[in-house]
This record gives sequence, C-alpha cells and structure tokens, in this order.
Amino acid sequence: MNNIHVNFSIKDLENLTGIKAHTIRIWEKRYDLLRPNRTDTNIRNYSLASFQKLLNISYLNNNGIKISKIASLKEEEIPIKVREIASRAKIEDHAINAFKMAMINFDQRLFYSTYNNLLETQSFSDIFYTVFLPLLNEIGLLWQTNTITPAHEHFLSIHIKQKILLNIERLQILEPKPDSKTYVLFLPDNEIHDIGLLFINYQLRSKGYHTIFLGESVPMESLTSLLDFFDDITFVSFFTVSPPEKEIPYYINSFNKLLLNKKNTNLLLLGKKLVDLNIKNLPERVHIFNSIENLVKDL
Repeated sequence: MNNIHVNFSIKDLENLTGIKAHTIRIWEKRYDLLRPNRTDTNIRNYSLASFQKLLNISYLNNNGIKISKIASLKEEEIPIKVREIASRAKIEDHAINAFKMAMINFDQRLFYSTYNNLLETQSFSDIFYTVFLPLLNEIGLLWQTNTITPAHEHFLSIHIKQKILLNIERLQILEPKPDSKTYVLFLPDNEIHDIGLLFINYQLRSKGYHTIFLGESVPMESLTSLLDFFDDITFVSFFTVSPPEKEIPYYINSFNKLLLNKKNTNLLLLGKKLVDLNIKNLPERVHIFNSIENLVKDL
C-alpha cells in the first residue's frame, strides 16, 4: 500500500483519468495512442509518461477535439495543444489535471506554479470551490481504490492546507465584529480530516467573525469550558469518517443535552457521514448542511 507508483494498471488509468478501460483499449488498438508494456501473462502496464499523455488526451477530447484528430498530432504537439486550449477554455479542468500530475510526481514546483496561475484570474475562495474541492473528492476515491498511496494523498492535502493557513494568517490583523457571536470549529473524536473545517474558518474570519479553531479529534466533554467564556456560541463540525453512522444520532442528542442548553448556542454539521441521516427528528439548535458553500451563504 505504501509503495510509490511508477507504473500503472489500466484500472489505475481509468480511476485517475475517468476514461473507461474499454475506451483506452480501443484508442490503443485503433489509433496507437498508447503503447503499454506487458507482463509475461500479457497484462497491460503503463508508465508515468503514458499517464500524463492520457490526461492530456482526455483534456483535449473533453474540449471537443475528436480522438482521430488527437491521434494525428505528433507526440510533442499534444501538450502544446493542451496549453493553447487551457488559455481560452475552462482553466479549472486543466488545473485539476496539473495538480494530479504534481501529486503523482510529488512535484512541489508544479503545484505552486499551477496555483499561482489560478490566482492571476481567481480569488482564493473561487479556487477552493472550483478546483480544490472537486480535486479532493477525486483523491478520496483514488485512495479508496488503491490507485494512489497515503503518501500521495498527504502530499496534496498538506499543500492545500498550507494555502488555507496562509490566507487565514493574512486575516489575523482584522478585528472581529463588535459583539459578534463566537464560532467554535472542532472535529469529533477520531476525526482528522480538517481541510473543510479550515476553509470554513477562513470564510468566517473573512466576514469578520470571531472564531476559535480547535481542530481534530476533540472530546465533546472538553467543549463545555467554552460556555463559561462566551454567551453566543455556534459550534461547527465535520463528520467525514467519524462517528460511525449508527452512533451519529446518539452523538447529536448527547451534544444537544450537554452543550446546547443556553439560548444562543447552535451546532452546524457537514460531512458525507450525514448523507443518510434522518433530519426530521433533529434537535432545534442542530443544523445540517450539504455543502460548505451553502453553510457560508447561510452565515
């Protein structure tokens, strides 16, 4: 699981590019676009260069260029054509592919150059919504299918997290709104995926709210001490891998009894663990959101 990929199966390419294995085989046979190595048992095996080429081919094809036209291009003309289209087309798709390549190669320079190019035309919030969020969703699936290793996921997550922290740091000089409520951002026990929570913290700070970021794996009982310091508290949390689905109703009810007794206390929740939760019986001061964007709009 922790071995770094230098070769890829056809299933890996399908997961990484979104192109079906059947289509890849057809493109090989009909257009000679890829030339895989083969094992002694005739199983296809692809190089890193093949993966990069297929990403470029996928990008061109998704932007309206027929596969027969792509096949007529010389090898060195394909990335040139990609850059040409990316300069006038939807830059987000090209950026996502570039970030994937940066992740696979552990290429920090490519990550930074791609990010800086996006900053020339987009705000940090736009980049997060249109590039980083879709990218992170894809990376989660790739990790689950063993297409990438934890090292790849951590490389990408850490670099995205650094950008969020940098933008939060720039907001520290701003004074919170007078008499504003306090937002307490935390993750429950055994939950460590904090990128979404960090971004919410950035959005709250940018709107002038007072925030306390507690981060990952915070025991519920330890939050009670905050009630002695602040009169108007909104707790915010993300359920990505924890608590288990069966324990979520118990967790919410326990949180309600322990921490939402005061009039001006609320709990805002997000995360894929909540998708199937029955919200009809939620406590009055517990609110579920299906996306970061919707939560931010509701602030």
